[in-house]
Amino acid sequence: MEKKQAEILKEKLFKPKKNGWENTSKEERKKILEFSKGYIDFISNSKTERECVKSFDKILKENGFKNIDETENLKPGDRIYYINREKNIYASIIGEEDPEKGFNMIGAHIDSPRLDLKPNPLYEDTELAMLKTHYYGGIKKYQWVNIPLSMHGVIIKSNNEKVYINIGEKEEDPTFTIADLLPHLASKQDKKTLENGIEGEDLNILVGSIPFEGDIDEKVKLNILNILNEKFGITETDFVSAEIEFVPSMKARDLGFDRSMIAGYGQDDRVCAYTALEALLTIQTPKRTSICILADKEEIGSMGNTGMSSRSFEHFIDKILEKTTGNRTGLKDKIFSHSRLLSADVTGAYNPNFSEIYEKNNESYLNHGISIIKYTGTASKGGASDANAEFVGYVRNLFEKNSIAYQVSEMGKIGIGGGGTIAYILADKGIDVLDCGVPVLSMHSPYEISSKFDIYNAYKAYTVFYKDE
Repeated sequence: MEKKQAEILKEKLFKPKKNGWENTSKEERKKILEFSKGYIDFISNSKTERECVKSFDKILKENGFKNIDETENLKPGDRIYYINREKNIYASIIGEEDPEKGFNMIGAHIDSPRLDLKPNPLYEDTELAMLKTHYYGGIKKYQWVNIPLSMHGVIIKSNNEKVYINIGEKEEDPTFTIADLLPHLASKQDKKTLENGIEGEDLNILVGSIPFEGDIDEKVKLNILNILNEKFGITETDFVSAEIEFVPSMKARDLGFDRSMIAGYGQDDRVCAYTALEALLTIQTPKRTSICILADKEEIGSMGNTGMSSRSFEHFIDKILEKTTGNRTGLKDKIFSHSRLLSADVTGAYNPNFSEIYEKNNESYLNHGISIIKYTGTASKGGASDANAEFVGYVRNLFEKNSIAYQVSEMGKIGIGGGGTIAYILADKGIDVLDCGVPVLSMHSPYEISSKFDIYNAYKAYTVFYKDE
């Protein structure tokens, strides 16, 4: 009797910590596995911010969304979007309530760590053609050597023609790689720290070795330029006006004997971007206007005119107001002060291989649902927006009422590291903001790992947040 009473009291008072699959019905499991197929296809074929925008543009059009610049007036239920320079996108469904009551928004980012080409990248060294890179975002440099890489991006030619590049994804395409030092000659390298074992200037991509015929210098480089000229009509000078990214060419795959996880590049933060947009597609006419923000440049500080710090988002809001109630001085600030936003960004999942860097009571775990993170930042919460208790309470109660599997966490022990999202930028506008995303193992690596259960619960969580039910 005593034990039974204690069990009942524990069940009532303790916060549950269970693997989500344990309480999942066969019907729900089927939905989870089916949803993951679309996500795997998306991240396998959308490896840059431009490719994400292109994929989302197609999806939005197929679901009845129109470019906001092609509309005159907007009414409840209208579905509109706006693309900024092919690198970030905003989508919205107009709600029934007066805009003054605020919007429900979810903001994710679609850029991921990668290797960008330097402005003058191509050179020849000992009869090998190489490309110089400058890494983008926080990476462990040693993880990017000796893996297959593909080449993506755009080149603007001297006549302003735009050439799109995508080489290395198809089976018949060539691949590229960065050659590491063999173990037999790595005694000095082995003594270096992981951080310095591969230097930034060592991330040079091998792209060719056949010399062009003729009695000239740099024959291999010339042969590569000749191939590129014949295929794309470009010259070496055209690299000056190019955005070329090298990313892992591996496709996303099911992971594990039970196929419960997904391994693939770019899940930070495309797992949240995909689920946030897919959730928006399910909404008909919400009470409050719903907006999905898909930003660029988060991995390098959210700067630039396609990053969250730019005015492009406010420009989109201005367009909505001009075509609904009309705009006026101070209206946007009033709307923001009544708006709610989930900063949909991933967090680091607990990795049992490195248990010493975690504080187990306050970490995210695979298969425990979407993660709520009240604050990010560094040791003293530096750089964090730190959501207020009232908004955390609102989100928590919304999730519990709708049977969303969620967990609450930080990321690592105090002082071990830190991180940031777009949360603080939007909080600075007066919006209630809370970080809320999918836990990921091996974050920022070429092959990140997520849980299908967590992904599906993120989709469900974002759906109920838009609906505000």
